[in-house]
Amino acid sequence: MTKVFLIGNLTRDPELTETAGGVSVCRFAVAVNRGYGENRATDFFNVTAWRRLGEQVAQYTKKGNRIAVSGDLQIRQYDANDGTRRTSVDVIAQDVEFLTPKQQDGGDFYDAPAAHANPGTAPKKKPALEAFDDDGDIPF
Repeated sequence: MTKVFLIGNLTRDPELTETAGGVSVCRFAVAVNRGYGENRATDFFNVTAWRRLGEQVAQYTKKGNRIAVSGDLQIRQYDANDGTRRTSVDVIAQDVEFLTPKQQDGGDFYDAPAAHANPGTAPKKKPALEAFDDDGDIPF
């Protein structure tokens, strides 16, 4: 089993298409920084999100947005136009979280539903805080 967890920024707007069978598929790339100081580098990952998850990514994100992606690695080989054999490593998203705050994005980020692999589950509401009567006594 292969699992990957990435936090980075979208390098381009997500591209939402449909397969011949009518299944939604969203493709996007994430730039992930690693290292510090002079050893700093950036890795670029191609990500694919299917069905409702892909639709939500396409609807609520854009180039530059910070996201967290967890999913599986898919390694495939293909023949390039020049005849050489190439290897591609892609991430198949199972869960995506939108990390760009609304004030930085300018969109309706916080109004967006959480993009999870199981969109049928409703997000949990935060419990209401109760008034706390602090009479100043220390309980110990």
